[in-house]
Amino acid sequence: MGAWDQNRGNEARDEERVSNGVATGTEKENLDAGALFVLQSKGSWLHCGYHLTTSIVAPALLSLPFAFASLGWAAGVICLALAAIITFYSYNLISLVLEHNAQLGHRQLRFRDMADDILGPGWGRYCVGPIQFAVCFGAVVGNTLLGGQSMKAIYRIAKPDGTMQLYEFVIIFGVFMLIMAQMPSFHSLRHINLISLVLCIAYSICASAGSVYAGHSDRAPTRDYSIPGSSTHRMFGVFNAFAVIATSLGNGIIPEIQATIAPPVKGKMFKGLCLCYTIVIATFFTVAISGYWAFGNNAAGTLISNFTIDGVNLIPTWLLTITNIFILLQLSAVALIYLQPTNEVLEGLFGDVKKDQFSARNVIPRLIFRSISVAVATTIAAMLPFFGDINGVIGAFGFLPLDFLMPSIFYNITFKPSRRSLIFWINTALIVVFTFITVLANVAAIRQIALDASSYKLFANV
Repeated sequence: MGAWDQNRGNEARDEERVSNGVATGTEKENLDAGALFVLQSKGSWLHCGYHLTTSIVAPALLSLPFAFASLGWAAGVICLALAAIITFYSYNLISLVLEHNAQLGHRQLRFRDMADDILGPGWGRYCVGPIQFAVCFGAVVGNTLLGGQSMKAIYRIAKPDGTMQLYEFVIIFGVFMLIMAQMPSFHSLRHINLISLVLCIAYSICASAGSVYAGHSDRAPTRDYSIPGSSTHRMFGVFNAFAVIATSLGNGIIPEIQATIAPPVKGKMFKGLCLCYTIVIATFFTVAISGYWAFGNNAAGTLISNFTIDGVNLIPTWLLTITNIFILLQLSAVALIYLQPTNEVLEGLFGDVKKDQFSARNVIPRLIFRSISVAVATTIAAMLPFFGDINGVIGAFGFLPLDFLMPSIFYNITFKPSRRSLIFWINTALIVVFTFITVLANVAAIRQIALDASSYKLFANV
């Protein structure tokens, strides 16, 4: 009788663990080294909020005035507001699907796991996985390039006649990233990402203040809010602007971030998203509106570039220096967070779950292959220093389908809402509209690269 009672107690505890999304011993044994070592489920909803904020409120938001230049005032504000609402909604859809499967005893830790389980075998490996990898690694490249540009800007302020080239600064930033990339797990970044949250608020305030100062300066360029070019040029500009906004609000790693939350997971992602989008509203709209107000259709691919014209600073030197320092520091955190899917894949391929995470058997491959991945990203960033175009391609190719399309598809397949329900038709409308926008945005992004190709030079000092 005692044995029977003990067995019943064990079953009850297992049922509770399953309902809370805790992996059982058997399920844990089935995890590869990537999931077990990199995606450790130890964080709180607050840590989740830090990760989300770092992955979304990043220096890509400094491209928003550039997007407004192709849309104009009304369309720019409306598109940015709609994109914020839709991404908040879509990220919650993904979270609900993940929570539902966790309660059924199968916690999905990666985007490709969701794709395989919901869409069928092969979707994760051959479609969603490669897209996510390309997007995240592309973000690492873009942030490494921006890091080099920020370092160069600080150097030029301190030494205007300096001879160091952009690629040298990119390499310096890459070396720093190579060291930081050895942080063992996603969860271990939580304190770095708290600092990152403070930094993104700081440089957004500086950028907005700089725009207002420049706009009132005697040396301010003449502001023109018209959208130049032919009708064809303007049309493609609109879709390229969609891609830039999508990149700015893009994430692409919602499942991996939710995987860092300690069980039970229910409701924690929503709290994290609320924290994140409070920062989004406070920063995105102030930077976009102030930057476009100050520079109109002359807004550059990144707002910081507008603060210097022909070698002359439009804002105080100290403000420009501080802004670049804040950006530089946060870029390292953003690059780190988007490096995690690559780290997880590498750990899964070369790690051994039977050995301790910090054993020589696992530490040596981790050191070697993470260093190689950072070196590759740094080389690409140094060779192709055209962040504006890279930003558009990343958004069109990856962030639009991952963040605007997949969540609605996953939700409708998982929960099978009635065709008479509002949520079914909202999701269906999002699928149709963003399939169309994704195709056109890809065409526009590729077209923009073709137009700018004549100015491309390997290792250019831009």
